[in-house]
Amino acid sequence: MRTPTTARSAAARARRDAGQVTIEFLGMTPTIIVTLVVLWQLVLVGYTFTLAGNAADEAVRAATAAAPGDRPGACRQAGLEKLPDAWQGGAAVDCGTAGGYVTADVDLKVPLLFPGAFGLPFDVQGHAGAVEEEKD
Repeated sequence: MRTPTTARSAAARARRDAGQVTIEFLGMTPTIIVTLVVLWQLVLVGYTFTLAGNAADEAVRAATAAAPGDRPGACRQAGLEKLPDAWQGGAAVDCGTAGGYVTADVDLKVPLLFPGAFGLPFDVQGHAGAVEEEKD
């Protein structure tokens, strides 16, 4: 059976514990925020790799279908066309042909936290190749 003194000390202990939980949460908040920021940045790096590979595929596909003199323009246009605006600014698309084989290389800057803002000090490369199409 509880006495009035025991009930009061239990209520006081619950109030002290509630304050402790608040302090622990405030202490963990920066760690939680930093973890979320790092995860978001990793998502942006992965998405940039995906965009670079897709842009290279699109560029080489357009280059193989174009006439040999029109390849560089068609390649560059197709490579940049599918990129979101935030990635187009720092993108470089290069195409080449050798021995009946067309290649496309795409370099993209990795954004820092927000696409279109600052970039990380490294680029992501995408590479694709295909055999030239024969014309009738």
